[in-house]
Amino acid sequence: MKRSSKSHRLGFLSSLSALVVASTACGDSGGGGDDLSGTVTGPGGPEAGVWVIAETTDLPTRFARIVVTDDEGRYVVPDLPEAGYQVWVRGYGLVDSPKTDARPGAALDLTAVPAPDALAAAHYYPAGYWLSLIEVPGHEEFPGTGPDGNGISPDVVTQADWLRRMKSGTCTACHQLGSLGTRQIPDALGHFESSVAAWERRIISGQAGQQMMTGVAQLGARRALGMFADWTDRIEAGAVPPAPSRPEGIERNVVISLWDWADPTAYLHDVVSTDRRDPTVNAYGPVYGALELSADYTPVLDPRTHTASQIPLTVRDPATPTASPATMAAPSPYFGDVPIWDGKTNVHNPMIDAEGRVWLTATVRDRANPAFCREGSDHPSAKSFPVENAGRHLGMYDPRTGAYTHISTCFGTHHLMFAQDADNTLWTSGGGQVVGWLNTRKFLETGDEEASQGWTPLVLDTNGNGVRDEYVEPNQTVDATKDKRIVAGFYSVAAAPDGSVWASSLGYPGAVVRLNPGADPTETALAEYYELPLGPNGEPIEGFSPRGMDVDRNGVAWVALASGHLGRFDRTRCTRPLNGPEATGQHCPEGWTFHAEPLPQLGGVDTPGSAEASYYTWVDWYGALGLGENVPINTGNASEGLLVWNDGEWVVLRVPYPLGFYTKWMDGRIDDPDAGWKGRGLWSTISTRAPFHMEGGEGNTSMVVKFQLRPDPLAN
Repeated sequence: MKRSSKSHRLGFLSSLSALVVASTACGDSGGGGDDLSGTVTGPGGPEAGVWVIAETTDLPTRFARIVVTDDEGRYVVPDLPEAGYQVWVRGYGLVDSPKTDARPGAALDLTAVPAPDALAAAHYYPAGYWLSLIEVPGHEEFPGTGPDGNGISPDVVTQADWLRRMKSGTCTACHQLGSLGTRQIPDALGHFESSVAAWERRIISGQAGQQMMTGVAQLGARRALGMFADWTDRIEAGAVPPAPSRPEGIERNVVISLWDWADPTAYLHDVVSTDRRDPTVNAYGPVYGALELSADYTPVLDPRTHTASQIPLTVRDPATPTASPATMAAPSPYFGDVPIWDGKTNVHNPMIDAEGRVWLTATVRDRANPAFCREGSDHPSAKSFPVENAGRHLGMYDPRTGAYTHISTCFGTHHLMFAQDADNTLWTSGGGQVVGWLNTRKFLETGDEEASQGWTPLVLDTNGNGVRDEYVEPNQTVDATKDKRIVAGFYSVAAAPDGSVWASSLGYPGAVVRLNPGADPTETALAEYYELPLGPNGEPIEGFSPRGMDVDRNGVAWVALASGHLGRFDRTRCTRPLNGPEATGQHCPEGWTFHAEPLPQLGGVDTPGSAEASYYTWVDWYGALGLGENVPINTGNASEGLLVWNDGEWVVLRVPYPLGFYTKWMDGRIDDPDAGWKGRGLWSTISTRAPFHMEGGEGNTSMVVKFQLRPDPLAN
């Protein structure tokens, strides 16, 4: 794995002169009237590559800003709002320094405190380093032989499939493994005869208990519980992971700002700040979140005033059930038998349009579809492919009026993305056997949700004639005279500038899908299906099992993989036909390249990859971070920071406080293209379902996190 060592080469879209105007000279450590500046030293002299954290509770919501020291231990925390701050040093090889009170404008030298031993130092390592201590079942244990054999489910036929299920399929798709709250058994859970029993009790706790136990059963409960118990037993006995490298090069230029929002019993999933197609929309405006099944409101942060607020969300049908059952097999060690998640709207993903309206994937009614979606309807899409159920639909909030509008869709929704077309088509994922869309232009003009929506099955052009024809079904063999329908449910969705729509499809080995909508997508849409490449024995060639993906402006797909890679797929590199009877998944291995994410590999795994399994890949189309256009960025869920793939090297933007940063999404906004680094940045949120696993424990709220890159560590 490569880590970036480049210091100052930043590809801002704005001119270099704008950067210079907005920053101080590299050799000047003096801050302005609203900055904090000084030098961090330890017993050996200046401490390079450590974090300086300034936090306040004097503002309407808790706020913190974090920077990294330069080669000489100098730091500048820029542009702090007027308040009293606690300031301290955190870094690899250290323990936290005592907190010092300060106000903006102060010159404040700080003293780093070396860690007394390896265990104390490792307290601050990202979760993925601790997870790398786990010992995964070896290749020789697969396929599983069941509960009366080796304890692994017979459905799990390879080690790669085990990793997919453990990482992006179940556990780390919702929270970290290796965080403070998972690498030890909490005392509040009780006392048990064995660590296996403790893990079983832990997994069935709270409202998510049934879901978690189902996930473990898919692996094979006996073997999985034994693996987790062995892991925490060795940690309790003193096992310590390898040490990470301190930030270097570009990584030292980061400025991280954090604000509390939501409440301690809710969790965030996604955040949005602007229109993906034009990142200057909503400049300096509020940021909106999605609470998934935990609560029925959208959290809002105004970063200018440091205030958090809520937009109440409703369902059309009051009889709509809550998304999470109130029952639990065993109480939570944090909240007892109180059901803390009570949301009905189950908002997963928000997007902003060109006018600043916020569109949401949201439940508006029960699952059973109305008549216009089903067999016998005159709706064009229903005549082509009727749909009986949809678990989540759409909603729209207009900040200008304060109105929230329900939009009942026949197709299920999960993520959503606007196309660059005259209809401002809103494409969605989560439809199962179909892909659905909303013509938002028509909907806004007419309010007619039925006429404004459509959907299509996924059909491969297996007869190779370039048009959609009669097709065979998924359970039928390919007929070279017909097309073929496939079931490859969209998980993510990404609308490309050329009009195509891309998606990831989960599973093993998993795939990316490219949909060409055509003139009338209900009848004309054709799909291309590209699986992760497998060898003749069914083992992966390298990367496998996607989660979230994005497409760059050149039509190249970038995808986060359970194997611990960033995958890149370029269909222009395919040497065989992209349609026809052989174009059914494994026909373009040459289109794939893989970049292992910068964490150690899991124990027992001797194949390429790492302990990481980023939830999503997002591509910075317009250089909002400041490293140029079309830069892919992984969510770095085990790395506790964003992973930026920059010119063939990783740039790790670690969030060191609070420990346990875990995000599922980001977007980039350019507030002022002429303001240098201060006019742009990436926005994300803490997305773990278990914020109580993080530093601070019970009582934590999710936070908005903004990333900006300066031209050097002392720019203010």
